[in-house]
Amino acid sequence: MKIPAVLATALLLLPATPAAAAGRHHLSMLGADVSTLPRALDLGARYYDARGHRADPYEILEKAGVNYLRLRVWNNPASGYNNKAAVVRQAREARRHGLKVLIDFHYSDTWADPGKQFIPKSWAGHDLAQLTRDVYDYTYDVCSAIKPDSVQIGNEINTGMLWPAGQVTDGDFGPLATLLKAGYDATKACSPRTQVMIHTADAGSLGAARWFYDGIAAQGVRWDITALSYYCMWHGDLTNLTTVLTDVEARYGKPAVIAETAYPYTTENYDHLENIITSAAPCDGIPATPRGQATAFSQVQDAARAAGALGVFYWEPTWTAVDGNGWDTEDIENSGDAWENMATFDDGGRINPYVVWRR
Repeated sequence: MKIPAVLATALLLLPATPAAAAGRHHLSMLGADVSTLPRALDLGARYYDARGHRADPYEILEKAGVNYLRLRVWNNPASGYNNKAAVVRQAREARRHGLKVLIDFHYSDTWADPGKQFIPKSWAGHDLAQLTRDVYDYTYDVCSAIKPDSVQIGNEINTGMLWPAGQVTDGDFGPLATLLKAGYDATKACSPRTQVMIHTADAGSLGAARWFYDGIAAQGVRWDITALSYYCMWHGDLTNLTTVLTDVEARYGKPAVIAETAYPYTTENYDHLENIITSAAPCDGIPATPRGQATAFSQVQDAARAAGALGVFYWEPTWTAVDGNGWDTEDIENSGDAWENMATFDDGGRINPYVVWRR
């Protein structure tokens, strides 16, 4: 599906809800996770603004309202992308465009999420004490090279990280707390002003969020921002999202942020790998169309704003179906992209003119 170019700036904006229009709270983190972008550019991907003019993708996103980039870092991925050296380069590029940087530590050579938290191969066989030193040293090293505005100590660590050593078992948060403290201490030693996030995918469950954050708080873990993933397909409606955000902010005395969200603009598939989301209207009857994608994203921002959250990060808006930019770190050339219909750029590389990051 190709998005037509538009000439009027007004078409780039969707109507704000009354709460947003009242200006009672502004979002300061208008974010995008563009971790796959360097590979796409290396493979020759081209990106176009709403008028169909080729432009730098960072500049296109900035004009759409983005002020913060989220970049994941893997220890030693087989693909060679998203390792320290690559992320340092991308962080410099972000700063060149005047964008702030959030570094998302997976503490793995590949994807870490609620279903898997693989220990990096170079840390294999290390006990908890050694892993604690590993986390400290690695966090300090990457932080020192970038001095990011924010970091995440782990990615979607609903039941811990660096399994099995740091997995929460039988309600014992002690081992995980030891690792999180190491990450926090390393970040503050490197850059005292860098904000530390602890990130789970618990936006859909108040009980799960309380269980996790109560658990680490009881162990004396410190953090600055509570980060949650929210995908309406998996994490419930917006009313529930607002409830969870408001609760964690009040309960822990810290601001919250939605570290990941996305919505499809089409049901089309542009490569050999089936898309993760295939429904024509995944949530609340909102269609998988360019306007539907913009509506869904706008509503998430409004929910965050109503809850007093800091902001929202869109996950992988630039990950279009470029041959060779697959999801598998060990087979990046052939594995395919199951997310291209969730990008905010269409298959021709043009940005959805209706999507906007709003304060």
